[in-house]
Amino acid sequence: MPLSLKNDFLFNPSSKDFSVEEVPLYDFSGVGEHLILKVRKKNLTTWQMVDIFSNFLGVPKREFGYAGLKDKNAITIQYISLPKKYENKLDSFEHSQIKILDKFLHDNKIRVGHLKGNKFWLRFKKVLGTNRDKIESILEWIEKEGMPNYFGMQRFGNSGKNYLDGESIIDGKLKIRDRKKREFLIGSYQSYLFNNWLSKRIEISRLSKSFNSNELEKILELPKGSLNGISKQKQFFKLLNGDLFMHYPFGRVFFEDLDLAVDRFNKKDISPTGLIVGKRVKRATDIAFEIEKGYDVTIKESGARRYAWIFPEINTKKYITENAHYELSFYLPKGSYATVLVDMLRGAEVGEFR
Repeated sequence: MPLSLKNDFLFNPSSKDFSVEEVPLYDFSGVGEHLILKVRKKNLTTWQMVDIFSNFLGVPKREFGYAGLKDKNAITIQYISLPKKYENKLDSFEHSQIKILDKFLHDNKIRVGHLKGNKFWLRFKKVLGTNRDKIESILEWIEKEGMPNYFGMQRFGNSGKNYLDGESIIDGKLKIRDRKKREFLIGSYQSYLFNNWLSKRIEISRLSKSFNSNELEKILELPKGSLNGISKQKQFFKLLNGDLFMHYPFGRVFFEDLDLAVDRFNKKDISPTGLIVGKRVKRATDIAFEIEKGYDVTIKESGARRYAWIFPEINTKKYITENAHYELSFYLPKGSYATVLVDMLRGAEVGEFR
């Protein structure tokens, strides 16, 4: 497996080297009381863009809808919604960092999560020597095996420690009045727990290459017989009895017979899920639960299940010899981070994101 190859190249996210395009969850109806704007922004956060529209139109920010928060240091294309009654005011809108590319009518306001995924384009610089071969070797592995669906480091703030404040809020040691900030910090803690759970599952997958099930159960202090047959699974990420799955790339949560699940996982038809801790969410069972419960805490917010493993669609790969640039375009399902794929291309071990 090539993921231990350390790879030196330059990637600093910027509008020249990084672009993101949102893929809507559905076609817009063409009728309704909500105006959908397809917008291109440059070097702005989604919130900053909404502020600009809000101030120009004199419309409260709560009237706007968006499906996801797009990167600041990039050119990004996304969709936002606002009430149709403000459409005429947009005729005179101009901004050096925002361009309205298209308009649609629709029945509903866009809500967070209302997207299929995102298309990414990235340019790496100083791809010298064997770096190109290393990039392509890792991409080949990812195309075959998929990749872990870690939360990216931007989820944890500039210091990488936002999850500690989230934990303090959960424990009642910290009070935050600002609702959005409180939700962000708690989300950071939820993400931290998920990433640590996923690292543990990857550790089990790695160890299964070197130890039989009996030896692995002793190393991990798991019940005897709980990992029977794990070494027979050919794919890198190992599935366990009691795992909860979702149809891939979207669908409902369900349990599946392990042998059948392995076959469907290898066909990229389903993928195992991890717990985003909270209320009103299914927990794993059996040995999968024994591992999951170590990363479960009681919080008042609603929980969810998140894909543990995803299958990026690599669209184009291009090496520009004279500039030592490598250009890559790919598609990821919603909620997945391009920065995780970049870190893998840099040679980060798949268990290093926590």
